[in-house]
Amino acid sequence: MIQVQVRIPENLLERMDEWIEEGKFKSRSDAIRMILSQYEEREKTREFYKLLTERSREAKEHPEDLIPLE
Repeated sequence: MIQVQVRIPENLLERMDEWIEEGKFKSRSDAIRMILSQYEEREKTREFYKLLTERSREAKEHPEDLIPLE
């Protein structure tokens, strides 16, 4: 792993410390890793939805190109 320095607003740091005290995270580093991981998953989901929307549009425009699932 690579160590980085991050500057965040004091109120967010206080909230993160509350989450740690509540047992939601083991440490600040753990919290930041998990939050970044969740953001990455959200972006993947967003991209997948975008792809499905595009394919749905294509299927409506060209239903003759659809391949039966059977």
